[in-house]
Amino acid sequence: MPPLKPEPRIIAVIGGGAAGFFAAVTAAEANPKASVLLLEKGKHCLQKVKISGGGRCNVTHSCFDPAELATHYPRGARELRAAFHRWQPRDTLNWFKQRGVAIKREPDGRMFPVTDDSQTIIDCLRGTARELGIETRNGCGLAKLTHQPGTGFQLTLTDGSHMQAHAVCIAAGSLKGSSLPDDLRALGHHIEALAPSLFAFNVNDARLHDLAGLSVPQARVTALPANKPQSGPLLITHRGLSGPAILRASAWGAREIQSVNYHFDITVNWLGEMTQAQLKVNFNQLRQDAPRKAVKNTPIEPLPRRLWERLVQHAGIPDDCPWAQLGKKPEASLLTQCLAGSYRVEGKTTNKDEFVTCGGIRLKDVDFRRMESKHLPGLHFAGECLDLDGITGGFNFQAAWTTGRIAGLAMAEI
Repeated sequence: MPPLKPEPRIIAVIGGGAAGFFAAVTAAEANPKASVLLLEKGKHCLQKVKISGGGRCNVTHSCFDPAELATHYPRGARELRAAFHRWQPRDTLNWFKQRGVAIKREPDGRMFPVTDDSQTIIDCLRGTARELGIETRNGCGLAKLTHQPGTGFQLTLTDGSHMQAHAVCIAAGSLKGSSLPDDLRALGHHIEALAPSLFAFNVNDARLHDLAGLSVPQARVTALPANKPQSGPLLITHRGLSGPAILRASAWGAREIQSVNYHFDITVNWLGEMTQAQLKVNFNQLRQDAPRKAVKNTPIEPLPRRLWERLVQHAGIPDDCPWAQLGKKPEASLLTQCLAGSYRVEGKTTNKDEFVTCGGIRLKDVDFRRMESKHLPGLHFAGECLDLDGITGGFNFQAAWTTGRIAGLAMAEI
């Protein structure tokens, strides 16, 4: 195979998601003479962008300190901390602002386009790619990747065609079900075991029956004794429990939870950071202010009434028991139900379109200053194909923008 000519530089990006698109547009902006090709095996690019945040696209998070930002990543925190010094949420916001996309901050720090429509982000990225002359091929993925010393990379595509490239960026998202790991291993890379991250818990418990749709604004969930409690809104679903608190717990415990085949116990504090001593004060106040009112009919804010009634019932307190007659044992039981209820998880529920994994390309084999293979110069990585993942809240997209940006700049170099 004859050597590639120095110009134009040919850059191939594998994967049309957030990381791949950002790597491609960055490379094309940094090197206008380069020929940039973006390959997406699916029918459409930016599918996760389309559905994220309920169709609004949680672009990033308003955490602008790289060290603090990195703490939101169960895997990859150390490597991303340095990377965020090069490209962080403020840079992401400025990039979109310069292209006419205004982004707003919500109270919990999540950031969305002011249009509340993910299509705004998609149109911006696609429009930028068109302006830069990036060639995009949908329905065409990478079937095989080989390296030819002195000539670059040989790519066999899923449509049967072949091409050469000076630089390649793997931004194919989760490697689950992909044939890429075999090629990457052949090129010297280790693939960390894949495990689902960010999933809901299946819980079949009488306390939750017929309560689907109810939520609390701040709960505290502990999944497995060794894991750190996770806080946030909690939602009761038809299958069990979901919401940010559950998704964060699933992310931090992804591998441990997988090791027990998704059957384990969790502890839920439905009142978030409230302690037993604080809740006792509330109970005593109700004894004084409403001694004749039934415990069942006086929910503790912000618990939904129906959830409170269910917790009271499972504490063994009769429906007509007034606060004045609430004994120490039933009170202790109610305190436990509210602050440390134990629930058995028997499986997970994952939205396949928003599937996030931990595992992937081993991080110590990648130079995060360039998102480049330490084994093979010219081979770059971005996004979820790496063994890094963040909790819910815009952190996974920020990792995609950051790694895509760094990879794109490195690939653009002649």
